[in-house]
Amino acid sequence: MLGIALLAGPGVATAQPTAPYYERSFVLAADARCDLFRPDVAAALSAATQQARSAALRAGTSEAEVRAAAARALSRARTVACADPQLATVRQRVEHAFAGWARMPRMEFPGVRASWIANRVPAAGASWTLTQASVTGASPVTLGYTAGEVSDRLTAVVSFVGRPRPYAARIVMRDPRRSPRAWLGGANALPPASVRRGFWAVSFANADTALLKSGKQSGEAWRFPAEAALALEQLDPREAFAVEFLFRDDSVASATFEAGDFAAGRAFLSLGPLRGLAA
Repeated sequence: MLGIALLAGPGVATAQPTAPYYERSFVLAADARCDLFRPDVAAALSAATQQARSAALRAGTSEAEVRAAAARALSRARTVACADPQLATVRQRVEHAFAGWARMPRMEFPGVRASWIANRVPAAGASWTLTQASVTGASPVTLGYTAGEVSDRLTAVVSFVGRPRPYAARIVMRDPRRSPRAWLGGANALPPASVRRGFWAVSFANADTALLKSGKQSGEAWRFPAEAALALEQLDPREAFAVEFLFRDDSVASATFEAGDFAAGRAFLSLGPLRGLAA
């Protein structure tokens, strides 16, 4: 018996905070073994699974409990026969619950203080596909993914007010090797420098005007290695991280972001551009 109640739509609460995460992780693991779903449904389910992980952590579940739920789900999936009739029933429920995600052009993944905005509508030129907005002083900063660029590299676009161009930029966040527990020291609070790690930008250029905040005429685009995104996915969704811009007078301008449902946004984008629409 599978004994799985699962898969009402995203965001449905249950008595156990880890229950939706366990259930969706189980089905993802079963799909990996038994090839249950089309790629678009599997991608949608992956995004919902990441949302469920974030919801469990926001509800106060420890990271250890969340990892244990995922381990139980994987173990259970290994014991279920691909021909099990109850698995076929679960497959139908999943397809009904998540197939509609494949037709969604945009999605917002809200956090405690900020949101990631995903956009699958194709554009003729440069455009954002996943973004979170912040500021440093009076200068707007946008972090995310852009269409038509290296898809696995995060990009930060900044339009500084009354300052020269910085000579370097980096993303800083908690280093799990130095501090295994999530750092939840308050709104926009970064962990101490002694337990942070940083990822330096690998390139910069003048930003395409389509990527600038409304009303801005110019800005710079700083691109970061793929490892930065992989590290960001490992943070607790409530944790803050920052993009720091370094100037030759030794000053640093910092824009703070929230990890949030970044992983869910990436999974949603893996559905690919939505055909038949244009920005």
